[in-house]
Amino acid sequence: MSNKKLAAILGGCIAVITVIVVIAAFPPASGEPDDGGVDENSAFHINVIPEQRTEDQDPFYSIAGQHFVFLVTITDEAEECELPVRISATAPGAEVVIYHEDIFEGEVAEVVVIPAQASIGKTIEVTITGNRDSATDEKVVSFEVAEGEDDRQEYAGELLDKFVSWLAANHPELGITDDTAWNGTMVSPVWLVVSHYLFFSDEWEAHISWHIMVPPYDWAKIDLRHRFDELEPSYAFEISSLNATSEPVSIEVPETVWR
Repeated sequence: MSNKKLAAILGGCIAVITVIVVIAAFPPASGEPDDGGVDENSAFHINVIPEQRTEDQDPFYSIAGQHFVFLVTITDEAEECELPVRISATAPGAEVVIYHEDIFEGEVAEVVVIPAQASIGKTIEVTITGNRDSATDEKVVSFEVAEGEDDRQEYAGELLDKFVSWLAANHPELGITDDTAWNGTMVSPVWLVVSHYLFFSDEWEAHISWHIMVPPYDWAKIDLRHRFDELEPSYAFEISSLNATSEPVSIEVPETVWR
């Protein structure tokens, strides 16, 4: 091979290598981020209810086996994103179950934390994380685990039945009937004068509360939150006196869920 041909070949190779190096030195023309950055089209932050208590507030309490339910939403910082945010959580000393874990803005995930018996007397710290593409956000919330047992389920179930029968007859638009299946959990175990209980159907969260007093102060209330798209109750009703067998009436809806 002549020296002129060899020089031409080497010159071509050097030119190709130079072009490759130049291209690699600049980001893609499409504007896509490299692996070390966060895509601004995926940015968001998560919101958790109830929020973490401050030092000057009383903590939230549960008992072992209780289902402590956190509601999680997202606020999109991206103008357009077709991907949902995946919600995950960890809580040492407790079991975690997540319902509706992939959410868009306007939707609600439920993070259910169930303390173990070994956690009695301890603080359960819950880390809730959202992920979408390279974007991530997390919140840390906590509650205390008190001694106690669920001694309210039976009576709370009786009160729920009273409200459900009335709702089925008077508010059929809610889709709640005598055949609706519910799962219940104790809530606010350290409250004494007023007792609280939560029930969950496939569609609704029902908060039952009742006043442990003599007539005419023996009231019972229910408020209803539509799961997975509402953060607060949208309906509320009251039986003014249980012993007087009063009919339920509509009342002002609470501004927040009860935990």
